[in-house]
Amino acid sequence: MSREESRLTSRTEALARSVHARKRAINQQALGIPGLWRILEALTQPSLGLGLIIVIGFVIVASWLALWSRRQPMVEVGRVMDNTRLVRVEQLVTVDKVQTRQQVERARQNVPRVYVADDSVLESLVASVQNLPATIASAKNIDDLNPLVVNQFGLTPEMLAFLLERFQQQSEIDRWARSTADLAYQIRLRPVVDAQTYQRSQQEGTHSTIRLISVAPDLSLGPLPMSRLGGGTYEVLRSDLVNLQNEQLLQRSMDTVAREAGFTQPAREVVVSRLKNVGKATYTFDVNVTSTAQKDAADTVQDVKVRTPRGEVIFRRGDVLTGEQRDLYANELATFDETRPWLASALDFTSGTLAVAGIASAMAGYALLFAPRIRRNASRVLGAAVLMLAALAISCFGATLAPALLLPITILPTLLVAMLFCIGYDRRTALAFGLLHGLLTCIALSAGVTTLAMCVTGVACVAASLREVRDRKSLVRTTVIASIGLVLAVFVFGVIGRPVDIQPLPVLRELAIDAGLVAAGALVVGGLTYFVLPLIERLFSVTTGMTLSELRDPKQPLLRELQLRAPGTYTHSLNVATIAEAAAEAIGADSLLAYVGCLYHDVGKMNKPEYFVENQAMGVNKHDKLSPAMSLLLVVGHVKDGVELAREFNLPGKLVHFIEAHHGTTLVEYFYHRAKRQALEALAREDDEPGETLMPDEFAYRYPGPKPRIKEVAILMIADACESACRTMSEPSPAKIETLVSDIANKRLHDGQFDDCELTLKELHAIVQSVSRTITSMYHGRVPYPTGRREDVRQSSTSEPKPVQVAR
Repeated sequence: MSREESRLTSRTEALARSVHARKRAINQQALGIPGLWRILEALTQPSLGLGLIIVIGFVIVASWLALWSRRQPMVEVGRVMDNTRLVRVEQLVTVDKVQTRQQVERARQNVPRVYVADDSVLESLVASVQNLPATIASAKNIDDLNPLVVNQFGLTPEMLAFLLERFQQQSEIDRWARSTADLAYQIRLRPVVDAQTYQRSQQEGTHSTIRLISVAPDLSLGPLPMSRLGGGTYEVLRSDLVNLQNEQLLQRSMDTVAREAGFTQPAREVVVSRLKNVGKATYTFDVNVTSTAQKDAADTVQDVKVRTPRGEVIFRRGDVLTGEQRDLYANELATFDETRPWLASALDFTSGTLAVAGIASAMAGYALLFAPRIRRNASRVLGAAVLMLAALAISCFGATLAPALLLPITILPTLLVAMLFCIGYDRRTALAFGLLHGLLTCIALSAGVTTLAMCVTGVACVAASLREVRDRKSLVRTTVIASIGLVLAVFVFGVIGRPVDIQPLPVLRELAIDAGLVAAGALVVGGLTYFVLPLIERLFSVTTGMTLSELRDPKQPLLRELQLRAPGTYTHSLNVATIAEAAAEAIGADSLLAYVGCLYHDVGKMNKPEYFVENQAMGVNKHDKLSPAMSLLLVVGHVKDGVELAREFNLPGKLVHFIEAHHGTTLVEYFYHRAKRQALEALAREDDEPGETLMPDEFAYRYPGPKPRIKEVAILMIADACESACRTMSEPSPAKIETLVSDIANKRLHDGQFDDCELTLKELHAIVQSVSRTITSMYHGRVPYPTGRREDVRQSSTSEPKPVQVAR
C-alpha cells in the first residue's frame, strides 16, 4: 500500500466515525420527542427477541399465580374481618364438620371393645378341674395330696371324704366330665381382666357389649347361652367383664360359671375355689383390632349436609372469624368457581391476565427507557423475571398456607425485590420495579389499597436510604429505616382500612402483632440480603460497594505486587484515582467504583515495568533502542497483560472493563509519530528506491479497545491522559492545566471514544472542570524555604514568596 493510500484509509475511517455520530445526532433532533430515540434504539437491540420471550413467559407464570391465589380462602380463624361476604351460588351445600365429627365419634364409641383370651391359662384351669377325680383317687387322707392342689381347690378333710365317696360311682365321674366340658365354654364367656383394663373398659365408649376372641375346645354340647360370631369370636355383655382384683365380684362370677356348667353343691365350692385362684387375667385388651374396628365404623358414617341459600351472609365486616365461617367461605369459593358461567370465567381470566400484562409491560417499558444494563443483556432480563416470579410465588403460596401472616407475606418479598434491585442496579430502578411488584402482589392476593400503600412505604424507604453497600452499616441502616417506616405504615394505613370502629381493641391488637412481624421480617430480609450479596453480584453482574471497599485496601495481593514491581505505576494510579474520584462525584457517578478501577487499571505494566516512563531511571529509556513497532507491542501489551492478571486474581468484571477500556481505541501518538518521522526520513534519502518505504498505518497504532461502556471508565480515560501529560509540563499554571485537560477531553470526544458510554456534553464539561481543579491542587507551587544564609534571610523578609515547581 502506498503512502497516499494509507492516508486515504485513515481519513476514510475518521470520516465514517464522524458521519455516524452526526447521523445519530440528526435523528435524535429530528424526532423531537424525549425518549423516543431511546425506544427506537432499544427496539434494534439483538437481545430484543429473547427478551420478548422472557416477558411473555413472565406474564404466563405470573397470571397463573395471580388467578390461582385469588381463588384461595386467605382468611384466618380468630381474625377480625375487613369486609362482608355473601353466598353467591343458588344453593350452597356444605358439610357440617362439627355434626359429622360428632357422628363419627359416636360410631367409634359404639364399637364393642375386643379382648383376646389367654388360651394357655384357660386350658390349664379346665384341665386341673377335669383331672381332679384322678388326682384325689389314691389319697386316703388330705395329707396324701399335694399342698398346691389342696390350696387351689380349697380342700378340707370333710370335702375330700365327700368327693372320694362320690367318685366311687362311675356315673358321678361321667357327670363331672360333662360339667367340666361345659365349663370350658362358660369360662370363656366370663372374661377376667386386670384392674387397669377393667377400669378403662368402664370409662371408655358407649357400647353395651364386648367381643371376645378365643379358640374354643372341639366338644359338641349343644347351643351356647350367648351368641357365637364364628371364627372363635364371641359377643357378650359389657357387664360380664370381671375384675381380677375385686374378690367379691370374682367370687360371684365364678359361682355363676360353675352353676351354669352343671356343678352342684357341695362339689361346686371346690370348682369355684379353683376358678378364683386362677392368679392372672384370662383376657387382655387388643388395641389394634379395636382401633381397626372403630376406623371401619367411622368410615361408614355419612357426611351431615347443610344447605345455604343465595344471599346468606357468610361473615360481616368486624366479625371475629370462626372455623365454621371459614369452611363455609372456602366451600363457597370453590363452588362458585365450578358453577359460574363460562362468560364470567372468561372475563375473570382475561381481566387478570391483562392486569398482569400491563404491569409486565410497564416493567419492560421502564427497562427500555431507563435501564440500559437490563435491556442490553438477556440474561439480566431473565434474572430480573425469575427474581420477581420467585418473590410473587413466595407471597402467593405463603399466604395460602399461613393466612395469619398475610400482611408480612405480602410486603416482605416486595421489600426484598426492591433491596436487590437497589444493590444490583440503582435506586430509581429499585423504586420502579419495587412499586410494580407490590402492585402485582396486591392484585394476586386481593389486597386493598392500604396494603399497597404499606408496600410503597417499604420500597420508598429502601430506595431513599440504600445508595450503595460500602459496608455493613449501610445495609443495617437501610433495614432499620425500612422497619420503622413499615411499622408506622402498618398502624397508619391499618387504622384507615381495618374496622376499628366496630372492634377497636381486637383490631389494634392485630395491628400491633402485624407491625411486629413486619418489622422482624424486614430485619430478616436485610440479613438475608447481606448473606446473598456474592450471589447477587454474580446474578446481576454487579460489584457492590462492600466488595469495592475490600479491593481498595493497599494490602490486596495484586496491589502489593504492583507496589513492589512497579512503584512508579502504583503512584501514578493513586494520583489518577484521586482525580477520577472527584470527577465522578461531580457528575453523580460511582466515585468508589471510579477510584478502585483507577487503582487497578495499569496492573499489566508490572510484567515489563522498565518500558514505562514512570518506572524508568532518569535519562534511561529502553525504547530508544527499539523500533516503533516493537515499542508499540510492549506498550499496548500492558492492556492484555492486565486483563489476564485481573482474571487470575478474580477481580470483578467491572474492574476488568477499566483495564481493557481505559485507553479505548486511542492512537499511541508518540510511537506513531516516531514511526511516521522515520518513514519520512527514509523516503527523503536519495538512495531509497521509490515505493519501498511505506507510511505507518494509523489503525495499526491504535489500542485494540473496547471503548468505555460506563461513565466511570470514560473519566479514567481523561484523568489518566491528563495526569501523565501534566507531569511533562515545565511550569504548570491553572490556565495551562485547564487548557490541557480541555484539549485532551475534546480530542477523545471527537475521536469517538465516548460513543458507547452515554456521556453528555454537560457531564463532560463538569469532568473537565473537576479534573482541572484536582490536578491544579496536586501541582501547586511552594514557597522557598530559607537555607540559613544571610541573603536568603534578607530576601525572605523583604520580598514576596514566589512559587516554585516541585520536581517530579
